[in-house]
Amino acid sequence: MKAVRLHAANDLRVHEEDIPSPRPGESLIRIGAVGICGSDLHWFSEGEIGDAKLQRPLVLGHEFAGVIAEGPRKGLRVAVDPAIPCGECETCRQGDPNLCPKTRFAGHGAEDGALREFIYWPDENIFPLPGVLSLEDGAMLEPLGVAIHAVDLGKLKTGMHVGIFGAGPIGLLIQQLVHLAGARAIFVTDILPHRVEAARDLGATQAILDRAGSSAQAILNATEGRGLDVALEAADGSSAVDTACRALKLGGRLVLAGIPDDDRTYFSASVARRKGLTIKLVRRTKHTYPRAIRLVESAQVDVRSLVTHRISLQDAPAAFSVAARREGLKTIVIP
Repeated sequence: MKAVRLHAANDLRVHEEDIPSPRPGESLIRIGAVGICGSDLHWFSEGEIGDAKLQRPLVLGHEFAGVIAEGPRKGLRVAVDPAIPCGECETCRQGDPNLCPKTRFAGHGAEDGALREFIYWPDENIFPLPGVLSLEDGAMLEPLGVAIHAVDLGKLKTGMHVGIFGAGPIGLLIQQLVHLAGARAIFVTDILPHRVEAARDLGATQAILDRAGSSAQAILNATEGRGLDVALEAADGSSAVDTACRALKLGGRLVLAGIPDDDRTYFSASVARRKGLTIKLVRRTKHTYPRAIRLVESAQVDVRSLVTHRISLQDAPAAFSVAARREGLKTIVIP
């Protein structure tokens, strides 16, 4: 089979490899679609993400779907949860498997991901796809799960003023969920014009091209000085976090889903302190796949229009270059 491995920063190579051997309770999946995520781009451009360093040539890719290739369920189209928590530690037993320190995660650390033609993965992490969902839709369920978890942490209530800082794929998925939650007004900001336009097309009350943090004042003006009830950040730089703090009301809630380039998040402590902000951070997904499937199946959330580039596995290095330049919205690799 073909597999794409990251050997060092900006060094992706296509290999011919044997299909890996299964572990107990796993099914063989022929990969059909793999999304390139912001965390993949950190691996690609830096050879690391946070305190996790590249130790060996690694197969990236954790947003994926495919078809079971053998056994009694052969031919079944499935989406795949990339996180395998231990299920036994205190964190797992308390209902927070996304925080499990022993998690095996596709395309991270020692666990090869989905940028290859075949993968074995635990049956309990496999979710059958309804007929109306394509394999590309299935690959989008993982970023939708991140968005669902972010909105859950935001504790939204009907009638709130909500801001979304960063209009990449996860930000645009958050926007749709915020609309479903009954927000009174949705403000979306980004530094890229085509992403601001995408937010506008999805029905943002106000889509703002942010220039040097100018969107905070625009939001305060639009809310008559009151500010946002909840702000959700889905960018990769601290400027968005600081802007969100400035746009929030007294006692507001800030949810951070973005991964900053230098593994540091900066904001004005005095602003956050005087406002008494509550700050929550998103760690992957949490029991979201069934909800995500229902939302897409019922057409309450549109994932399909966010896919703007489709590139073959053989050309995966070019796909990462496209995604790193922030062209379009979501880039999908098709093995």
